[in-house]
Formats: sequence, structure tokens, C-alpha cells
Amino acid sequence: MIGGSQRMVRRPIAVGLSTASVYPENTEAAFRYAADLGYDGVELMVWAESVSQDIGAVAALVRKYAIPVQAVHAPCLLISQRVWGSDPVEKLERSVRTAETLGATTVVVHPPFRWQRKYAEGFAEQVVDLESKSSVVVAVENMFPMRADSFFGGKDKSAERLRKRGGPGAALSAFSPSYDPTDSDHAHYTLDLSHTATAGMDALELASRMGKGLEHLHLADGRGASMDEHLIPGHGSQPCAELCRQLAASDFSGQAVIEINTQNARTRRERSSMLAQALAFAREHLARSAVAGK
Repeated sequence: MIGGSQRMVRRPIAVGLSTASVYPENTEAAFRYAADLGYDGVELMVWAESVSQDIGAVAALVRKYAIPVQAVHAPCLLISQRVWGSDPVEKLERSVRTAETLGATTVVVHPPFRWQRKYAEGFAEQVVDLESKSSVVVAVENMFPMRADSFFGGKDKSAERLRKRGGPGAALSAFSPSYDPTDSDHAHYTLDLSHTATAGMDALELASRMGKGLEHLHLADGRGASMDEHLIPGHGSQPCAELCRQLAASDFSGQAVIEINTQNARTRRERSSMLAQALAFAREHLARSAVAGK
């Protein structure tokens, strides 16, 4: 007891690396970068690369690099529609089983596409059922609409148009019922700060609506361009630092994952520098200190 109150130290917020952040390098490269740079783990993006789909191969990478899998990103991108078969219901269930096997605590999944009608109709119920039978959290991610200005001008021009009009303008959502997962009142969410930029959403307000259901953070940035940018945090217009500090000061018990685009890196050294910069940002703004507790 110090001064009549107990000093308590909250658990640090773990910072992982999405394996998508090293593309076009492969899954093993992500484990290697994570180990070399001091990340706490990785988020496994399951997609076309065969290793990402192979639990045994991924488990071998966990042992080789002593880097755990924190989360599994279900294969729900357009480019991974045929990964693990064509049935999205089965793919989501398999993602949860994969997370269980690898010791991951979270599965990240996008809302269903509008054309996946049967899947969309039962999605919320499936998420509830999967979570009731597993300790794995299924965290539904915020997405963004297809904006009309994506066909006119580059990223800088579309970002400026969004800034001037205060929203995405004419846009069409490919997701059901919405690209905003809080419209469906799920128990757990993934907040992606690149997606809020593209959608023209207020990231802090969305985080507030997610409330205690905010379980997972995709830490990236964006300028409001019509295309998803996934910039290094601090390089765009999103309140990355403010949100991180809010989470650090709260009872947030989830994890953060760096999910940035490094495709323009000309060398591995340059990619490593980008990943190190993103990690440094996360460590600085997600840092927790001892707080007084009752």
C-alpha cells in the first residue's frame, strides 16, 4: 500500500505486424521482420499464398522465429474469394478453428458482401454462435464504400475533394448491411484507421460507438483518398496518436496491429525502416504507465 492506495500496472498493449504489411514478400518474411524489429506477434492474413493457408507451416514459423500469431484475418478479400473453398460460412468457421490451433485470440472478418445473400442473412448469428463455442473473439472490421471519385484523378485530388465536402460524396457500399459494422450491433469490432479515412468517417466517434466492443486496432493512416492507402501512422489525416492515447488511458484489453502498405519500398532495408517507424509510433502512443487503483 502506498498512501492508502494500491499501485497497479495495467498490461501493455501488444503490437503485432500484419503479414499483409510486407507484401509482395511472403508470410515467412513477415515473421522475420517481426522478430528482427521487436514486434509482439503477427496477424496472419489468410490469402492466396499457400503457407498462409497451412496451419502446420505457420506453426513451424512460430517456433522458428519465436513470434506468436496474435490474430487470424479470415480470407474475405475479393482476391481471396476462393481461398479455403467458396463457402464464406465455412471459411469463417475454419478461421476460428485456425486461431484456436495457433493460439491466437482474435479473428478479424469483414462484413459480408451484398451479393453473399445467404451468408449476410446469417452472419450476425454465426458470429454469436462461434464466440459462444470458443474463447476466440470474432472482431468485425469497419470498411469503406466504393466512391465515384475513384474514377477521376489521383489519390491527392480525391483526398482534397473529400476534405472540402466533408464526406465521401456519391458512393456505393458493397457490404451488407453497411460498411459500418456498428449498424449490426456486434459484440466485438476491429477498427481500421485507413478505412475510416477512405470512408470519410470520424475515427474517434466510431471508436466511441464501438465502445467496449472495440477489441482490435488496425493501426495505419490515410489522407481521405478514394482508394485505401494504409499509410504509416502519422503520415495521414487520421487521429492515430489521439486514438492510441485514448486506448492506452482506458481499460482497452485488445491488441494493435500495424497494417501498412509497403509495396513502394525499393529494398528490404527500406521496407524494414517503414515497419520500424510504424512500430515506434505505436510504442510511443500506446504506452501505459502505472495508475492508481482502488
